[in-house]
Amino acid sequence: MKQQLTLTRRNLLASLALGGTGLAVAQGSSSPPGDARAPALPQPGAALALTDVTLLDGSVWRASGAAGQVLVVYWWASWCPFCAVQSPHIEKLWRKERSRGLQVLALSIDRTQEAAAGYMRQKGYTFPAGMLTPDVAKVLPKPKGLPVVAVRGRAARVVFAQAGEMLPDEIEGLAQFL
Repeated sequence: MKQQLTLTRRNLLASLALGGTGLAVAQGSSSPPGDARAPALPQPGAALALTDVTLLDGSVWRASGAAGQVLVVYWWASWCPFCAVQSPHIEKLWRKERSRGLQVLALSIDRTQEAAAGYMRQKGYTFPAGMLTPDVAKVLPKPKGLPVVAVRGRAARVVFAQAGEMLPDEIEGLAQFL
């Protein structure tokens, strides 16, 4: 299988730091090599099915509400240091672009709902977040890596996917899909 190469500032810097030419590096993963438990990163052009998700505040995020909209799906955990750096930028994107129709659905892989909800309250995050329950994972399984971001375009297909921490300007750039 051919691996997609993506040139971003982060990948360029990583390549140069490793003594490479900086031309391009494959999108990374924080899962151990050969980790068969997690599915591969969604590929651009692939359909991305959705399901209703009970949010941490008890309300329900409805999959039907995402029809024809751009949706950022964000797999995260309260204990993940890379998520701790990335989540404030997801919040900023959500606050800035939701009036233009951007939707966010964050799926926590924390062991308990209390841990995830407490972290969201402590940090003041308002983006919609629920737990990656077994039922949700049947439709939206967490790909290898953490954090993971997938963007579902208006046509219900993946337009962007990345495993690993994104830089602030990369997260801000997700607005291009609106």
